[in-house]
Amino acid sequence: MKKILILNGHPNPESYCSALAMTYKKGAEKTTKELKTIELSEINFNPILKHGYQKRTELELDLFAAWQKIEWADHIVIITPIWWGGIPAGLKGFFDRVFLPGMAFQYRENSVFWDKLLTGKTAHIISTMDTPNWYYKLIYGNAGIKQLKNNILEFCGIKVVKTTAITPMRNSTEAFRKKWLAQIENDGYKLK
Repeated sequence: MKKILILNGHPNPESYCSALAMTYKKGAEKTTKELKTIELSEINFNPILKHGYQKRTELELDLFAAWQKIEWADHIVIITPIWWGGIPAGLKGFFDRVFLPGMAFQYRENSVFWDKLLTGKTAHIISTMDTPNWYYKLIYGNAGIKQLKNNILEFCGIKVVKTTAITPMRNSTEAFRKKWLAQIENDGYKLK
């Protein structure tokens, strides 16, 4: 039985991403009781890594609690919209502030290499966007998903085992949205 963390990276609690997060949770609850959530819209923190890595900014209580959930989890489900080709600023700021040296990764002394401190965890990225998926991959090179998958999660040792792109959202029908909600609930249920 996996310990599952659902991270909803949408700043609006009434968004379709929030509905996806609730639906994934509903499916996962049928197979496990070890489930936690992070709703980015509900936590208070400064998303700016003001001093870079030169000086540590203490984590706000909400960020510290979020970090404890990340440490606890075996599998992290990240639900995010793709805006302007990338993840929302608040979600990027969350990773900037929480995935810190000594916590999520550690640069090696006198080396270009680093240690991945979150190795052993897996992730599923679920994204929504207005751009058709084929166009996003062909023209934009899947930029936001690559950043999240390669440059953030896998850099720290989290293996992305699945990505799901729900697109195009613009002008989508109720039937389209319901179909995806059913699929995401099933994804939560199938994860054992």
